[in-house]
Amino acid sequence: MKPNADVCVIIAAKNAAETIGRAIISALKEPETAEVVVVDDGSSDRTAEVSRKADDGTGRLTVARFGVNRGPAAARNHAISISKAPVLAILDADDFFFPGRLKNLLSQTDWDFIADNIAFVDEETAEDAHLALESFPAAPRILDLGEFIEGNISKRGVRRGEIGFLKPLMRRDFLNAHQLRYQESLRLGEDYDLYARALTKGACYKIIHSCGYGAVVRGDSLSSSHRTIDLKRLYEADRAILAESDLPPQARVLIARHEHHIRGRYELREFLDIKRQSGSKAALFHALGKPFAIPAIARGIFTDKTERFRRQPDAAPVALGGSGGLRYLLQPPSTTR
Repeated sequence: MKPNADVCVIIAAKNAAETIGRAIISALKEPETAEVVVVDDGSSDRTAEVSRKADDGTGRLTVARFGVNRGPAAARNHAISISKAPVLAILDADDFFFPGRLKNLLSQTDWDFIADNIAFVDEETAEDAHLALESFPAAPRILDLGEFIEGNISKRGVRRGEIGFLKPLMRRDFLNAHQLRYQESLRLGEDYDLYARALTKGACYKIIHSCGYGAVVRGDSLSSSHRTIDLKRLYEADRAILAESDLPPQARVLIARHEHHIRGRYELREFLDIKRQSGSKAALFHALGKPFAIPAIARGIFTDKTERFRRQPDAAPVALGGSGGLRYLLQPPSTTR
C-alpha cells in the first residue's frame, strides 16, 4: 500500500473487457487508492486478461476470478474478504473516477458512508468528460433513511434516477461491527439492501454535491434489465429487514413502503409472464387467486397502456442539473432544499 492510502476500490466485472481498463486506470491514478480488487465474475471474454494489463506496477492491483457467474454481491463480498484497506469504494466496470474524487471525499469528517455527485456520460464522450465537468461546492449534508427510501421508489416519468445510484465510500469497521455484507441472493438492488440495512443500524451517510464519479450510459448494461425472480428476492430482502426485532418503528414504516412498491412491480411482472407463456385466461385466473395483487396489476397495465400519451422518459438516468453535455444526479447546491 502507498503511504497514507486508505481506500480499496472494488470492481465486480462480467464480460467487461471493453471498459475495465479505463475503470482500473482511473482508480490507480488516485493517490488515496491502497488497493484495486477486480473480481471477474465468470466472464466469457478477456476481462481478467485486460484487467491485468491495466496494472501500473505499484503492486496495488489484485485480479480474482470466479469460474462461474455468482453475481455482483458475491463478487464484492469476495473482494472485501481478500482486501485490507479501511475504506471501501465500489466502482462499476464500465464507469470511472474523475481525478481527485477520493481526496474530496476523504477530506470530509464524521461519516460511515459518504457519496458524491454522479455525472452521466455517453460512451463516445467518456474520454473527454473531465473537460466538461462542472465545479459544485461540496455543501455536505446527511442522507437519512426516509430520503434514501423515497429516492429508491420509482416514480412515473422518471427512469433510473434513484438515490440508490450513488456510490458511497464505506468504512470497513462499521460494516464489520454490524456484520454487514451484500446479500448474495440478490441480483437486483444489492446496493439498496446493504445501504438500507446500514441506515437502520444508525450509519451516518453523508452526501457532497461536488462530482467525482463518471457513470457511462450503456443500453446493454447488466443493471438495466432484471428478471421477475429478482424483484421477488428484493422485496423478500425488505421483509427480512422488517423481521428484525430491534428495528425502530419509523424505520419499519419506511422499509414497508419500499417492500410494498417492489412487491407491486413483482406482481405485475408475474402476471405478464403468465399471460405471455400461457395466455390471457390463465393470467386472469392467476390474478383472481391473488386478490391483494389486483390493484398493482391493474395500475401497472393502465400505466403501460397510456404510456404513449405521456412524454417518453430518457433511456439514460434522469439528471437533475447540469450543462455542457453532462447530466448530474444531484441538483447543484444553490437549488437544493
